[in-house]
Amino acid sequence: MCTATEGRWGRTQRALLCCVLVAAWEAAWGQLRYSVPEELPKGSFVGDVAKDLALQLAALRDRGARILDRGKTRYFALHANSGHLVTAERLDREQLCEGMQRCVLRCEVIVEGEMKVYEIEVEITDINDNAPRFGESEKELRMSEITAPGSRFSLSKAHDPDVGVNSLQSYELSGDEHFSLSVQVGADGEKRPELVLAKALDREEAAFHELVLRAMDGGEPSRTGTARIHVTVLDANDNAPVFSQAVSAVRVPEDVPVGSTLVTLTATDADDGLNGDVKYSFKEISTKASKVLDLDPKTGSLKLLRSLDFEEGDSYQMEVQAHDGGGLSDTATISISVTDVNDNAPELTVSSALSEISEDAPPGTVVALLHVQDRDSGANGEVRCSLVGDVPFRLRSSVGSYYSVVTARELDREEVSAYNVTVCASDGGSPSLRSSAVLALRVLDVNDNAPVFAEARYSARLPENNAEGALVLTVRAWDADWGQNARVRYRLAEGRVRGAPLSSYVSVQAETGALYALRSFDYEEVREVGLWVRAEDGGAPALSSNVSVRLLIVDENDNAPQVLYPPAAAAGAGWTGVELAPRSAEPGALVAKVVAVDADAGQNAWLSYELAKATEPGLFRVGLHSGEVRTARSPLARDAPRHSLVVVVKDQGRPALSATATLTVVLAESVAELLSELGSAAAPAEPAGSLTRWLVLAVAAVSCLFLAFLLLLLALRLRRWRRSQLLPPASGALRGVPASHFVGIDGVRAFLHSYSHEVSLTADSRKSQRRWAADSCCNTLPARPPPDKAAPLLGEDAAGARGAPPDALPGPRFEPTAAALGVSGACSAGRRLRAPLFTTEERRGRSGALQPAPPAAARLSRSLSVSAIVRAASGPAVRSRAPARRRNRRQRTAAGPEPGTGTEA
Repeated sequence: MCTATEGRWGRTQRALLCCVLVAAWEAAWGQLRYSVPEELPKGSFVGDVAKDLALQLAALRDRGARILDRGKTRYFALHANSGHLVTAERLDREQLCEGMQRCVLRCEVIVEGEMKVYEIEVEITDINDNAPRFGESEKELRMSEITAPGSRFSLSKAHDPDVGVNSLQSYELSGDEHFSLSVQVGADGEKRPELVLAKALDREEAAFHELVLRAMDGGEPSRTGTARIHVTVLDANDNAPVFSQAVSAVRVPEDVPVGSTLVTLTATDADDGLNGDVKYSFKEISTKASKVLDLDPKTGSLKLLRSLDFEEGDSYQMEVQAHDGGGLSDTATISISVTDVNDNAPELTVSSALSEISEDAPPGTVVALLHVQDRDSGANGEVRCSLVGDVPFRLRSSVGSYYSVVTARELDREEVSAYNVTVCASDGGSPSLRSSAVLALRVLDVNDNAPVFAEARYSARLPENNAEGALVLTVRAWDADWGQNARVRYRLAEGRVRGAPLSSYVSVQAETGALYALRSFDYEEVREVGLWVRAEDGGAPALSSNVSVRLLIVDENDNAPQVLYPPAAAAGAGWTGVELAPRSAEPGALVAKVVAVDADAGQNAWLSYELAKATEPGLFRVGLHSGEVRTARSPLARDAPRHSLVVVVKDQGRPALSATATLTVVLAESVAELLSELGSAAAPAEPAGSLTRWLVLAVAAVSCLFLAFLLLLLALRLRRWRRSQLLPPASGALRGVPASHFVGIDGVRAFLHSYSHEVSLTADSRKSQRRWAADSCCNTLPARPPPDKAAPLLGEDAAGARGAPPDALPGPRFEPTAAALGVSGACSAGRRLRAPLFTTEERRGRSGALQPAPPAAARLSRSLSVSAIVRAASGPAVRSRAPARRRNRRQRTAAGPEPGTGTEA
């Protein structure tokens, strides 16, 4: 006995511990649950909210804890002094939760200081305060005396509002031996009493029978309810009414108009007269349904007395009885389902809200606490909340039907300084009903704008072999602030490339964001450089942002193909790249394969092969892309035993780079024959090499001949120039005598005409100039120039060329006239000299614009002396030689300018 008691006590302790743990878990999650019996007086203790929420009484008062009022009946109250939850009025479970097995009342406690809501569930437990009650305390039954024993008659059910063991449990019948009681249990567990005729009736023996039906519940103490049954024995009525449908199910919307006929029942009776007159009545109906529905006893029409409300009741079930005048009856069951109509808009209530918020508030900061509910059900009661417009806030589901308005991102007072946040709640009905609430919020300013790059990421393509210091790209970032906070500076984030610091590869200009390459990149070493650039403003504290920069090195064709096979011949090495081809090889037979690689990538590494040189051009061919050397035809007997092939390997770059490979193919049937051929051909050179040497020798011979011709031509020119210097030079100069005064003296005129041109000589012969004077003829001599502008003629020496005064030069001043020289009318006899022989430098020296001519020009000007001119003018021998001199002059004119003058036409 003691062991059993201890076992029960242990189970009780474990059950209490589980209850405490569940209560603690629910309290941690913001939900409290209490249980109280019904019929408690007002002010009864329900639970200690302050203790269960771990709140001090002072904190509970300071933080503004209260129960939210939803505009409905308040069943509970919260004492701020004690933190106890008490009843606000008497609780009647049967009134609050009619027909529900579990009665739970909910309320919400809001702590405004913490912006938290705690949901409280209070379960109202049932007590046995209601006795079973029949709908009809007295019932009259009419039975024919010919009713067969065993016939069953339905009786009214008793209703007990209590639940559980306190509800209806059993029926008892007392009063007569002719009848017995049978209780049928339905699928839903409901007990239905039936009166069973146990013994045949005899009207002559007993016309009336009085019965008492008793209903009992299982409470402690048990409560009972009674109903009296009056049975009247009638004469025989052998046909009972029959319903066309034993069960009728009707679905009606809740907005059906009052007075509408929901369903019409039909029952028929085969009897005539009073026994065939059928009347309709409710056999069983709930109190709620009796207030809404009405049954016409004559027609059987079920009409609506008042408006239906899905939220108050979604279904009604009743039994209708049809009985004739003889007391026979039939029963039909009617089930009415009310469908919901979207007739209730969502109710949106602002429980708590802020009026201002700092712009640096982190995302997720609670701005307001909202409560939303919809009395409809199903899709019509599904409420969707949303924010109107593009605002930096979002809704977050909270406890139960509460929503929190929180910041979705950091606020920016520079963009928007105040918000009017409109919260819209809409249900899922058609058409949808909605309601809204407006929250006014002011944003407080802080320094919260970081630099923002113009692009989310940057990339640039840089050709390899770039110049050091080349500009790669420029990153840009803007700051929405102003002044010092908007001053952006750039710098590189730490990083390494191939083991070296990133700063040795690239740099960024702090003010402009320009990114420069500090070294020349090689695609074969570095193909891509990833780095981060940070932009930092001048605020305190400074804000910054980073952006990724991807630098792609673009390959250039800077690597020529490298031939792997055949290998290049080393100095002093023997034969390399020697391949054996049998003379019996068929066309297309594989002889060798040239293998090459290219360090570049892409198109620059695509290689093609072609045969550049062959001893026998038509004997072999090379695959364009494979590099395979194959026979183009079968070898012939006349083909040389050894062949040299030069294969060019090119890539596809621009410009294309190439390499060559040399193969030696020996036509032999065996290795021994191959070695014999190589030994015999080691000494003689290849025919192609001999041809190249002969070509080089021929080019050298032609170049030597051309150089000899140029030297001979130069010698001839020098010889002609020295013949022109045969006249002795004069020691003086003719001053103030124009060259035109000597026209008419044939010898002198012929000699002067050959030098009647302007010559500019410099140290560089490419810059020398000569301008030939145009021929002219006149019958008069020009006037003598003014004394201040004396025209020097031919005899001016180097001193005069350097700008010395004419009087400083040696020699007599000679001013012959036309009569003295005998040159009157001599212009028609030949050409006349238009201008004296002066170099361009001498002419410019006189005017002061140019420097004097070099000594070569001075020597040319002294080639004519005064004595030569006088001899020519006085001697007839000179005139006799005039035709010969004119011929010489024509020859010199035809031969061109004399060598050494360096002139340019």
